[in-house]
Amino acid sequence: MTNPARTASGRPILVTGSHRSGSTWVGKTLANAPEVGYVREPFGVHHRRGVLDVDFPYWFPYICPENEAPYLAPMRDMLAFRYRTGAGLASARSPRDIALVMHDRMEFTRFRRRRARPLLKDPIAVFSAEWIADRFDAQVIALIRHPAAFASSLKKYDWTHPFGDFLAQPLLMRDLLTSYTDDVERLAGKEHEVVDQAILLWNLIHAAIETYRERRKDWFFARHEDLSREPVEGFRSMFASVGVPFFTETERAIARSTGSDNPAEVTDAGVLARDSRAGIWTWKARLSPEEIERVRTGTDPLWRSFYADEDW
Repeated sequence: MTNPARTASGRPILVTGSHRSGSTWVGKTLANAPEVGYVREPFGVHHRRGVLDVDFPYWFPYICPENEAPYLAPMRDMLAFRYRTGAGLASARSPRDIALVMHDRMEFTRFRRRRARPLLKDPIAVFSAEWIADRFDAQVIALIRHPAAFASSLKKYDWTHPFGDFLAQPLLMRDLLTSYTDDVERLAGKEHEVVDQAILLWNLIHAAIETYRERRKDWFFARHEDLSREPVEGFRSMFASVGVPFFTETERAIARSTGSDNPAEVTDAGVLARDSRAGIWTWKARLSPEEIERVRTGTDPLWRSFYADEDW
């Protein structure tokens, strides 16, 4: 079931996986290549409609052949960098929104003129990744993160999640999340603290990633920790997997932005320059011993598919 949306330069690229797993870092690093056109999180509830002219009422939307009809034409336009100006303007609510419409339109025009490869950076598209790969012949990079680091990151930003959004998507529950139905219903029925929410979110996302690893041997899977320990070699392999040239300047830029001269953590999530190796273990300081044990127990046995005892 393939309906390719190839550009002149090659196949689209999807960077997805767990959120808080370095998807912005990975997407921006790949997008430094001149042949790549970067599109940020078009599957989010608050995405910009000129970029992708569809309505996503729920976080983590699930698209599959059974419900794809409303999404096909807007996706083809986005992957061809055909900006929908009318939709963008209709959704604008402030002068800043109008400025973003103009910015996005100009950027899409530049990408189209240089026949760039679209790169979708979107962890929110993780459950739709197979549909994007099959329908648009996309190459997929799926990122994985340690459950305690994931919980620590959500705790840092106090990011909660509306679990009813999963229940409102019966195809998603049927196809990928069936074994977690009781847990999703429990957290959807009553607000829980952020660490408990993080445990279930990690399980849901990584259960899907584990399924993908079993049946998508051509995808590139990377643990955040491995990229952080050996960023140059990790990115070199990743670039090769999706056919993006890895230049000397790229190697130098990665080394500069991940070296020990950078802080291990930053207050602005958009700042990418960090000491990547020191950042691996910051969760040990943010989570209490009780929280760490709760995360370890709550994600067992799934975490064992990705990590070993010494990773705790």
